[in-house]
Amino acid sequence: MAMRQSDAEWRGDLKSGSGRMRLGSGAFEGSYSFPSRFENGQGTNPEELIAAAHAGCYSMALSAGLAQAGHAPTRVHTTARVHLEKAGAGFAITRIELECEAEIPGIDEATFQEQANGAKANCPVSKALAGTQISLTAKLL
Repeated sequence: MAMRQSDAEWRGDLKSGSGRMRLGSGAFEGSYSFPSRFENGQGTNPEELIAAAHAGCYSMALSAGLAQAGHAPTRVHTTARVHLEKAGAGFAITRIELECEAEIPGIDEATFQEQANGAKANCPVSKALAGTQISLTAKLL
């Protein structure tokens, strides 16, 4: 199976330093800093990349499950919100909110919700983040 890698380099101390993160595929390279992570400053941050990975993985898992159940989706759009909060002397990702909208011809709401929850439980990124509370709001369009 596939192995993926990315790298990051940080220079300087935590508050005044900065770094760059690069995906191994070359599809993304971006700067990050204390302000981009903790103060909504310019640049990216690890939590934003986790959110992108989770949204992408969930969308693919839901699409696969729906197709296997005979309900190929027209479109699946997922937003992931990763919450980084103060925890003791440090910080922790305390929860992730997945919000999904999907267009699926001919499916009923109960079947859709069953598939949506199954994708949340079984997408590889959800499994990797199993120690974090993950909520789901799924809307059939």
